[in-house]
Amino acid sequence: MVRDGLIWVGNNEYSEPLTMLPKMANRHGLVAGATGTGKTVTLKVLAESFSAMGVPVFMADVKGDIASIMAPGKDSEDMQARIERFGLAEHGFSYQGFPVTLWDIYGQKGIQLRSTVSEIGPLLMSRILDLNDLQRDILSIVYKIADDNNLLLIDTKDLKSMLNYVNDHAAEFAADYGRVSSASVGAIMRALVALETEGGDVFFGEPALNIADWLTLGAGGKGMINILDSESLINNGRLYSTFLLWLLGELFDVMPEVGDQEKPKMVFFFDEAHLLFKGASKSLLDKIEQMVKLIRSKGVGVYFCTQNPKDIPDSVLAQLGNKIQHGLRAYTPADQRAVKAAADSFRPNPAFDTYDTILNLGTGEAVVSFLDASGIPTVCEKAFILPPESRFGSISDEERDSAIKSSLCYSKYANAVDPDSAYEFLQRKGLEEQKAAEEAAAEAEAEKQRLAEEKQAEKERLAAEKQEAKEQAAAEREAQRAAEKEAKEAERAAAKEAAAKKQAAKTVGNTVVGTVGREVGKSLGSKFGSFGKTLGGNLGASLGRSILGILFKK
Repeated sequence: MVRDGLIWVGNNEYSEPLTMLPKMANRHGLVAGATGTGKTVTLKVLAESFSAMGVPVFMADVKGDIASIMAPGKDSEDMQARIERFGLAEHGFSYQGFPVTLWDIYGQKGIQLRSTVSEIGPLLMSRILDLNDLQRDILSIVYKIADDNNLLLIDTKDLKSMLNYVNDHAAEFAADYGRVSSASVGAIMRALVALETEGGDVFFGEPALNIADWLTLGAGGKGMINILDSESLINNGRLYSTFLLWLLGELFDVMPEVGDQEKPKMVFFFDEAHLLFKGASKSLLDKIEQMVKLIRSKGVGVYFCTQNPKDIPDSVLAQLGNKIQHGLRAYTPADQRAVKAAADSFRPNPAFDTYDTILNLGTGEAVVSFLDASGIPTVCEKAFILPPESRFGSISDEERDSAIKSSLCYSKYANAVDPDSAYEFLQRKGLEEQKAAEEAAAEAEAEKQRLAEEKQAEKERLAAEKQEAKEQAAAEREAQRAAEKEAKEAERAAAKEAAAKKQAAKTVGNTVVGTVGREVGKSLGSKFGSFGKTLGGNLGASLGRSILGILFKK
């Protein structure tokens, strides 16, 4: 509630108002306390005050009881007692609702809230996927390659396509980006599939949130209270905390430097803040610390809400100037040390023991300390927190649906679009590469066929030449055989002719010699009578032939 231009949070035990200076609200703050001590009511009182001053607010609704800030509170005896106790009627207290825009990463209990894979960046994406240092470095390389090639990473299918592309072309990228391990790519891919299985992939897509849509005013000039339904989201602590970090980073990047203003440009509440730091790498913690330090100059106030201040690193806790500490319980030595640390973080008040007071705070009570006009923390005081002007509890499904569909942002973000991005580009590139590969394969096959045909033709030519040579050799052999045969036949004919001549000569010789011998024998044998003549003729003929035969043989 706003009182005299100040943020009225509660009264001290002397019924004096405890207020926060609006111009110091961007110095950040802490709302801490055990479960059931009244943190949610405190958050609503703060959010109502900022909204009433025309300051936009972001809140996460972890338990489903923040959205009722849109509806006016209901009168009751308890509320009347509180109004009288704080003197609220004198300062314009009225039951009223505040302008609200309901958001939901899953698009079920609020307007679909999205971001792109590119906008989240490799550091926060690594946190969502719970990657180790090596895998985070590989993912950073994938992002770098996508940026260098003007490839948009909109949703998880874009990132998976990019991972596959880099893995398939790792050898080509090694010289410029370093070696990409297939095992690491596989681990990142499995983590992405697990995220999709859990439904986290619906957060990545278009249209992505334009943070300027949160810097708006509602009816009556009240600041718009943007509420993220986190009842389901809180089950995925990494996604929840990373999303809030991304929002803070977006504010840091978008908001201009304005220095100290009379009031913040926007106030950001981190509920369940311990999830923000749980398991965070050193580089991420450094980034958070840097943003918390520097975002003040952009007019943004950041308020961490958690059960125990020890959940927040000291380097960040030191930046939180406005503190509201609800009751803590100390059942163990570790709890006692935590309470002691919480008490020591306040500027002590001589009127009471801060440690004992924190241990004995009831519901709706707190130890508070705000920054004064010089930026110095005031002495802590025990406070009784004001009641909210809006309704306690939750809202009905009908109220929620009406609030969602009546928002100006509903038509802008309700329907997802799938623009031309890395997935589509790489699909086309893959088809082109496949076509080129097919054409190259066809050309290679044609070349192979051509070479085979040339080889076959050469083989046939050589075979033909061989056959021709064989036939020629055969013909030559046949001609030689024919010539030899002809020569033999000629030789035989000559021999035969010679034999015939010889025989003829022999026959003639026989006849002549026989006749001459016979005549000689007759002549010689005639001296011995007729018998001698015959005998001499025969002997002469035989002797003559014998002599002739001997001569012919020679």
